[in-house]
Amino acid sequence: MGDRPIRAAVIGAGMGGILAAIKLRERGMQVVVFEKGHGFGGTWRENTYPGLACDVSAHWYTYSFARNPDWKSLMAEGPDIRDYFDRVAREYGIDAITRFGEEVISLRYADSVWNLQTAADHGDTFDVVVAATGVLHHPNIPHFEGIESFEGDVFHSARWDHDVPLDDRRIGVVGTGSTAAQLASALVPRARRFDLFQRTAQWVLPRQNVPYSDEERARFRENPEELEELVRELRAKTLEGYAAAVIDVDSPELAAIERLCRENLDTVRDPELRRRLTPDYRAACKRLVISGTFYDAIQRPNANLVTAPIQGIEPEGVRTADGAFHDLDILVLATGFLVDRFIRPTTVVGRGGISLDDVWAEGPQAYLSVSVPDFPNLFLLNGPNSPIGNFSLVEVAQHQIEYILQLIDGIRHGEYAEVSVTPAAMRRFEDDRCEAARKTVWVTGCDSWYLDKRGVPASWTFSYDRFEEEMARPRMEDFDTR
Repeated sequence: MGDRPIRAAVIGAGMGGILAAIKLRERGMQVVVFEKGHGFGGTWRENTYPGLACDVSAHWYTYSFARNPDWKSLMAEGPDIRDYFDRVAREYGIDAITRFGEEVISLRYADSVWNLQTAADHGDTFDVVVAATGVLHHPNIPHFEGIESFEGDVFHSARWDHDVPLDDRRIGVVGTGSTAAQLASALVPRARRFDLFQRTAQWVLPRQNVPYSDEERARFRENPEELEELVRELRAKTLEGYAAAVIDVDSPELAAIERLCRENLDTVRDPELRRRLTPDYRAACKRLVISGTFYDAIQRPNANLVTAPIQGIEPEGVRTADGAFHDLDILVLATGFLVDRFIRPTTVVGRGGISLDDVWAEGPQAYLSVSVPDFPNLFLLNGPNSPIGNFSLVEVAQHQIEYILQLIDGIRHGEYAEVSVTPAAMRRFEDDRCEAARKTVWVTGCDSWYLDKRGVPASWTFSYDRFEEEMARPRMEDFDTR
């Protein structure tokens, strides 16, 4: 007797969705990908701002089965990353099974299938659903008094208006995270004046974006094993440093990161500017900004670090709480994303009519980041409490999809029709995760998008080794199978 045929829906055509579609099809499943946008790439499609780049080593930030020997430098630029994901998707035929411009608005579980509905009024049923919606796609747009009156151009960094000229303009950027640092490095040389509105100072880890020569790229093409050795080196350097540091506030790895950040800060020549750029919390408590150019940019004569809070927006610029007025032509909101949305605002209704919005009313939780009780055959990629930070989410997603595939195999083989984590296993995992959080750097006294409303890190609080061990094989005693 052969395996049961499985129809699978993948929601999202970014990094995770492309991966899920490829791997599900390799298992012989019929797959349909639903993408609300009009192209592949996810956050790399939606973010197009000047200076956009990934702060994770490019060769590590690729699928293990589709390495790219042609990256131009250690850390890749945004357009090149988008092109990489687009190319892989097309090489594996994912374009032929993707419904672009189709936002999934409803998922309802009944009779062992998911009933899916899109905003374009398309309906279908699926045996399993993989939600690969990511976290960096709902812009966080704070309200500033009077912003509607601004006569210049204003937009979020993830909604960049490329029709707006930048050269010799007065540009203001709100925010000091990775996006703002990249924008400063790219725009200060072009602007007549550049104002960076800082609410919280950030630790900046120096890293020069070293270019790869034509000869090196040729060697990587000709000798895949040399490329794999480079990936192993880049991976080990990050995991032995950053990943070990964030889960143990007393670790020598964290002390080394703090030393590098302070040495980098000491390159700021003006003592007053250096003071205003100095955070009052531990390094890595917030996501580290990785840049070898930000401090140089913010020290240029036409750059201005503004630390007074924004009081309001007026037709010709920004007024801050100290009474100063900053006249601007362009105002960019580099204010991040709503990172607790995941699959929402899609309405998701599981077994017995239970709503995911109700289950996640106090914050999103998922067992090992991939399964939620009473939502059978619904799996999350890079879901709640996934390992996040300055390492490869591509590798994280690959571990997760291999774990998910093992659960789906039980459906294919007729061992069960439904699978979801038990409530008891979910509670145990969450209790263990919160207990482990007490030793992490994320709870040492900063306000961060890593923290949920309880002040608990919304991330993996264990070691990366434990993540890999957990993902190797499901503990079926933790799952409700029917």
